[in-house]
Amino acid sequence: MIKIVALDLDGTLTQHKSRLESECRNVLSELSEKYKLVMVCAGGCERVFKQMNGFKIDIIGFYGMEYSEIKNGKIEIIKKIKIENDRIKVAEKVEQLRQELGFTEYYGDSVEFHESGMITFPIIGTTASLDKKLAFDPDRTIRRKYYNRVCKLFEEYNVFIGGSSSFDIAPKPYCKLYALEQYLNTYGIDKSEIIFFGDDYGVGGNDSDVYNSDIRFIPIDDYREFSRIAKEELL
Repeated sequence: MIKIVALDLDGTLTQHKSRLESECRNVLSELSEKYKLVMVCAGGCERVFKQMNGFKIDIIGFYGMEYSEIKNGKIEIIKKIKIENDRIKVAEKVEQLRQELGFTEYYGDSVEFHESGMITFPIIGTTASLDKKLAFDPDRTIRRKYYNRVCKLFEEYNVFIGGSSSFDIAPKPYCKLYALEQYLNTYGIDKSEIIFFGDDYGVGGNDSDVYNSDIRFIPIDDYREFSRIAKEELL
C-alpha cells in the first residue's frame, strides 16, 4: 500500500526552473489528501519552495543535504548539512574539463559552489538564459558522452547529469536514493510503501539511482503529462 509519493521537480512537475502550473498544483492537492508528498531535488529547498509557489510539501534538497517543512505558509529548514570542499582544486578540475572537452565559452561563472558542499558544473555558465540552457542538450546526448570522464576526474563525488545543461557533483554518499532511504527511516516506512515520479532516469541521470533500486518508479518523459499519469496511477 502506497503511503508516500516522492517527486522530482524540473522536467517532472515543471519546465526547468519554471513555476508550478495550476493544473499540476490541483493534482498535487488531490494526491495530498490520500498520501504524504515529498519533493526530492538537486536544488536547494528555498529555490524549490519558490518554484512550487509555496505549495505545502516536505522538501529534500541538495540530494539529501537539506531538509525542510512548510509551516503556516513559510518554509522552515529543519536539517542542513555543510561539507567543505577544496574550491581551488575543484575550479582547476572544471577548467581542465573545459579545455579538454572544448567548453571554453560560457556565461557568468565557470563553476557554482553551494553552501551545502554540492558543486554545479554549468557547461554554458551560470548566467546563460533559460532558452540557451534548454537548447544546449535537450536529449542529454552531449553530457552522456562526457559523463564517464567527469566521474573519473571527480571520483570522490557522486556525479549526475543535472538540470538542462550541467553536471551536479555531490559529496558521497549523497544522492536521491540515499536521501529517500534516510527519509523513510525517519518515518518508519518501508520501500514498498513509496512511489517515485522522475524524468532523469537514464545513464548518469539524477533520478537513475532511484530508478535502478527496488523503489517503484514512474517515468515522466514530458512534464505536461504528469497530471494525467499521476491520476491514472494513484487517483
